Amino acid sequence: MKRALVQAAILAVLVAVGAAGAIEGKRLLGLPFRHTNDLLHQKGSPITLDFLIPAATYVDDKMTIEEVIKVRLTKERAIHERWLRSLLGVIPERYRHVANLVFFGFWFFCFMTFFRVFTFMGYGRAFRVSLLMAGLTYAFMPDLAPGSKDDLVFVAVPATLVAGRWLLSRVASGKHSKMA
Repeated sequence: MKRALVQAAILAVLVAVGAAGAIEGKRLLGLPFRHTNDLLHQKGSPITLDFLIPAATYVDDKMTIEEVIKVRLTKERAIHERWLRSLLGVIPERYRHVANLVFFGFWFFCFMTFFRVFTFMGYGRAFRVSLLMAGLTYAFMPDLAPGSKDDLVFVAVPATLVAGRWLLSRVASGKHSKMA
């Protein structure tokens, strides 16, 4: 009972810190950009907001930090991005998905080879961990399908397999807590 209370208290503190961080972050993003940046310059701060200002964009007094970040992230940065977008428009959708599956398979093969050759993992554990590591690697690598839906699938399915196997092993060994 005491352990459950400690875990509940830790979880409550974690939720409170996360909520406070989200509220404070939203407040900071709502500040006026130019006034905040000018104050940072006047105080001689080592970090200013100049790096957020997109090239060839006028930032007026009413723009918030969040709006400037949105403008910065929506602008195409280089010619290779425009070239890649035009190339992706030519490749049919299903071929892009097949190519992404091949990328994922390549990373899975690399991790599986590493875990089987350089560690003492069994095939089952190496398979599950390799799927998870390949999904995480795939999520952070550029791919042919813009968006995060495929990244979520390639991370969520292996994570579900790992969590399911972990829960299954806990239930089989009798280490799970019984509700009375």
